Amino acid sequence: MKSKSPIPPKLAQRFLHWFLRDDLSEEVEGDLEELFYTQSEDGSQLKAKLNYWYQVLSYLRPFAIRKSKQVHLNYYTMFRHNFLLTYRSFKRYKMSFFINLTGLSTGLACALLIYLWVNDELSVDKFHEKDKRLYHVMMHYHVDGVVSTGSSTPGLLAETLVEEIPEVENAVFSRVVRESKTLSTNNDAIKAMGQYASPDYFNVFSYQILQGDKNAILTDKNAIVLSESLAIKLFKTTENILGKLVEFQHQKSYQVTGVFEDIPVNSSIQFDFVLSFEEYKEVNSLLTNWNFSSGDTYVVLKEGADMGRFNDKIANVATVRQENQNPSTLSIRRYSDGYLYSNYENGKPVGGRIEYVKLFSLIAIFILSIACINFMNLSTARASRKTKEVGVKKAMGAGRKGLIFQYLSESLLMTLIAVIVAMLLVFIFLPQFNHITGKQLVLNFDKNLVVSILSIATFTGILAGSYPALYLSGFNPITVLKGKLNSSVGEIWTRKGLVTFQFTLSIILIVGVFIIYKQIGYLQTKNLGYNRDNIIHFDIEGKVSDNLETFLAEINNLPGIIKASSIAQTVAGGRLNRFIIETWEGETDNKIAFEARWVNYDLIETLGIQMAVGRSFSREYSAEGSKIILNEAAIEFMQLENPVGKIVTIQGTELEIIGVTKNFHFESLHTQVTPLFFALQPTWTQKVIAKIQAGKEQETIEKLQAFHTTFNPGFPFDYKFLDEEYQAQYAAEQRVATLSKYFAGLAILISCLGLFGLAAFTVERRLKEIGIRKVLGASIFSIIGLLSGDFTKMVLTAIVIALPTSFILAQQWLGSFAFNIELKWWYFAGAGVLALLIAWLTVSLLTVKAAQINPVKCLKDE
Repeated sequence: MKSKSPIPPKLAQRFLHWFLRDDLSEEVEGDLEELFYTQSEDGSQLKAKLNYWYQVLSYLRPFAIRKSKQVHLNYYTMFRHNFLLTYRSFKRYKMSFFINLTGLSTGLACALLIYLWVNDELSVDKFHEKDKRLYHVMMHYHVDGVVSTGSSTPGLLAETLVEEIPEVENAVFSRVVRESKTLSTNNDAIKAMGQYASPDYFNVFSYQILQGDKNAILTDKNAIVLSESLAIKLFKTTENILGKLVEFQHQKSYQVTGVFEDIPVNSSIQFDFVLSFEEYKEVNSLLTNWNFSSGDTYVVLKEGADMGRFNDKIANVATVRQENQNPSTLSIRRYSDGYLYSNYENGKPVGGRIEYVKLFSLIAIFILSIACINFMNLSTARASRKTKEVGVKKAMGAGRKGLIFQYLSESLLMTLIAVIVAMLLVFIFLPQFNHITGKQLVLNFDKNLVVSILSIATFTGILAGSYPALYLSGFNPITVLKGKLNSSVGEIWTRKGLVTFQFTLSIILIVGVFIIYKQIGYLQTKNLGYNRDNIIHFDIEGKVSDNLETFLAEINNLPGIIKASSIAQTVAGGRLNRFIIETWEGETDNKIAFEARWVNYDLIETLGIQMAVGRSFSREYSAEGSKIILNEAAIEFMQLENPVGKIVTIQGTELEIIGVTKNFHFESLHTQVTPLFFALQPTWTQKVIAKIQAGKEQETIEKLQAFHTTFNPGFPFDYKFLDEEYQAQYAAEQRVATLSKYFAGLAILISCLGLFGLAAFTVERRLKEIGIRKVLGASIFSIIGLLSGDFTKMVLTAIVIALPTSFILAQQWLGSFAFNIELKWWYFAGAGVLALLIAWLTVSLLTVKAAQINPVKCLKDE
């Protein structure tokens, strides 16, 4: 067999061709090959190849290297040329430029505002160092095959998990104090929100400690840890305050053991001070009772712990310790997921605020898409003005890639200008946006924001310019230069399809805004089963606690006060206290935790809660503390007939049912009414509830405040209206309604801008046709109908697509409420008619003017 002839190393040859001057290439390559073949015949091929590489590298000298200045000059010239063409195009077609700039800048401004909001929502609770291993323990209550979920757990659960479950690195218990408390030093008394927490609380959560040892600041039961701002309010400084005393409720003094940095705004829990859990145990004996859920348990799992196996281990930790059968189980949820994924259905997470994050992200995409569609449509519609330019360039050798690059450059430049305008709009409207969303968003140009803005701008520029670039660069130069270019069927249908898509999105947004507002109105006006109008509540503190009955008797005599009573927390606070009713007549194996409300005499009457059967608590009867009142949902679950007079057992205490209230909504309307009972415990109540005569609110509150200051010196009179507290449950829905209104309006505005531009272009192209028709006797109305017909068809098509889509989306959103409005056909028809009227109004601004034009002006160049 013949041996293969030696070949010079190809990589070395390619390298030589890359850097060597063209005028030296042929001569040098010939010399090197001749030397290579000679060495290969005389000796080793390997040695010949190595020497070939050596010779190639020896030519890496300044005189032999290819010059590249001309290449850079060509690129510079090309960029300058494209920029100049773009500038002239913007200057010549001012209306198209204005429409595109307005649409893109508005769309980008909306997208940036939504980005700031979404980014803030996604960052909530993510700042803790142990975020990936930090979990919140949830308790699931099982009733007749249905599971309800809450975060409140027994007080001893945290220390039990640390002792018994090997995967637990640390666990803490905390109890947020729902009412503001009065703290004082030598300065004025200050109201602040706080919580009780386990000693390791600041080891589990990464709140920055400014003073004190985080391992020891909560070990003493007389310790108090203050936020930086609260410390300044109390002591006018944060320096050298450790060991100083703070008076709590003018009753007990606590020693300052630490100061922490103010809680970040992106924390779901906000508080000003922390007290020791050991102190809370002393004031609340129920914390040692496994049947009583009173706070939140958080655990930090060890590295590598399996969440599924851990859930299996803790499922029945509480159940086996409860004295009575309580079909409840435990599981964990990542702490930072709780803010966005707070809703549970039958024991499984089903979303929460994340739905609104997805919704507004989708709205941002919708609005940007509508703005990009305007750019595409106007660019392709006006392509006839650029056909000769494309034809000449192609005839002179311009390639399609170069033309695509030119038109994408035009799109990206337009987007860059739009970004600058959008940034100005964001700066202007960010304070108002913060007011609507309840956020404190700031436009800080950090790395993430800059990258996001550039990404959004680049994506928008490429998306908006892609179709025009591909369309214009595809023209046949011969056809163009002959003037035979006509709009293709595909081009026309693409443009119509994009306009239809624009209005489809806009109509969906209109329907969404209307449905949201109807549902919010329904929530605000629905009969809740109690009267929340003109009712205020304020905390029971100081002398009021010791002389509650005297205080209530006095304010009941104040002019303008209809009736006053007291309650442990509040009537509409959701699930606050849950207790097992252990025994009742005809009881079954199913036991659930009933919601409890500890009340005073006259509370049911003050709130206007209706009795279904029986009576309310009354001073005319003795031993009312051994009586109980249930709601209809409780009686239905217990399957009691003639419940008045029956005996139930709670915490080993027998209580007689004296009445049944009609169901009322103590939770939000997202949920069905669940079993609840009232128990008479005046000494446990924490809030005064007062009903004020309508029309005399201001003067009555002033009198009440004056009396409270005299009766209870040193405690600020801090009151709230019950209806405001109720509305706070739907803050998210209110914000969605407001933002959706603005975004829907902007979507319609941008869509109409595009429609206006297309209508102007259509009128311009059909001026001669209009003139001929008018000469032949066509009426103004027939001309208007002719010009408006295509646009009307597109909007009608959008209505046909949008209405069933919006109906499905509305049903899904309303499904998150246990009580919601009934969808009426005219909700959707009204949105469609509104969109059609807006489109007609937009087009009519041009068509009416065109229909009235003098035909002589249209035909004068003929």
